[in-house]
Amino acid sequence: MAPTPAPSHTLFRHRRARPNAGRIRRAAAAAVAGLATVALLSACSYGSKAEGKSSGDAGSAAASGAPAAGGKLSADTVKIGYFANLTHGTALVGLQEGLFQKELGATQIKTQVFNAGPAEIEALNAGSIDIGWIGPSPAINGYTKSDGKSLKIIGGSASGGVKLVVNPDKISSLDDLKGKKIATPQLGNTQDVALLNYLAGKGYKVDPSSGAGDVSVVRTDNKVTPDAYKQGSIDGAWVPEPTASKLVTLGAKVLLDEKDLWPDKKFVITNIIVSQKFLREHPDVVEAVLRGSVNANAFIKANPDKAKADANEAIRKDSGNALEPAVLDPAWADIDFLDDPLAGTLQAEADHAVTAGLLKKPNLNGIYDLGPLNKVLAAKGQAPVADAGLGAK
Repeated sequence: MAPTPAPSHTLFRHRRARPNAGRIRRAAAAAVAGLATVALLSACSYGSKAEGKSSGDAGSAAASGAPAAGGKLSADTVKIGYFANLTHGTALVGLQEGLFQKELGATQIKTQVFNAGPAEIEALNAGSIDIGWIGPSPAINGYTKSDGKSLKIIGGSASGGVKLVVNPDKISSLDDLKGKKIATPQLGNTQDVALLNYLAGKGYKVDPSSGAGDVSVVRTDNKVTPDAYKQGSIDGAWVPEPTASKLVTLGAKVLLDEKDLWPDKKFVITNIIVSQKFLREHPDVVEAVLRGSVNANAFIKANPDKAKADANEAIRKDSGNALEPAVLDPAWADIDFLDDPLAGTLQAEADHAVTAGLLKKPNLNGIYDLGPLNKVLAAKGQAPVADAGLGAK
């Protein structure tokens, strides 16, 4: 669990004239009330797989060295969810550098950190978060199970950064998977779907719910996977970065890089989603977050080393431990951060979930609303991104 951060302090401009004692008492009372409000917000969290934070915890204005500028938008607070994973680097860097807060002005950011997508979808449905960085499979599940009423995908964030890594003493080739135990982060998450689809394509029979079959699919929290590997309770894992590179430092070898299975070696691994209710009621806030996201991706490309350090510091705050260079460097290099949601690959990933037996043939019409993102891109003189015919109706 991340350590409790020190409270932010308001900077007061001193006047030459000696202040009135009553004015001092009133200012002190207001400051105490403000800190109490922050404490109450920080105490809220969603379930056992999420941690609530105020904007100061995630960097925001404090990271930029100055209070947020500009007026408040239509919402007092925007609740943002993400993972402490490098594949969510856009969110990590944007929060750490204060890029979201700069666009949001006086609208406060409250963050929640998740371990896997299904829990984040539950939080979005419950109103515990408004906007989230998440993998495509949970987004597809959330959209279809709500009959297209719960969420919209409003932008892209990352491609790549997923590998099948294995114990070389037990598995030397892809033909050696039968009878082995392979971990994924959670039932129905993006890597779980990818592994089940791959195994089905190779002719292996696996029960999608229990994970039992020719290959045992073991759902294991990413935080636990390295210890499970060391103890020999799994033989490998289909996991995102930085877990994949961590396993390599423990002696595992990369058997398959998922990007090699995709045309042009690009596939969506992280999207930005928003609750439809929040999008209807606060389009200005959504657009501000998207400006922050686009700025974060531009920052990552222009300042790769600083961005990598930012992401690692955010992970340290969120998980309590920074990544060692042997894990951080190869993991960061394998991820492509981009604004394009790569919508053309989303239907393919949905089809994979169908093949895996986790989803009936979904109707994804209307899952995207890229209007706000394309407005942001147009203002920056950049080309629009496409929704592959799955846009807002």
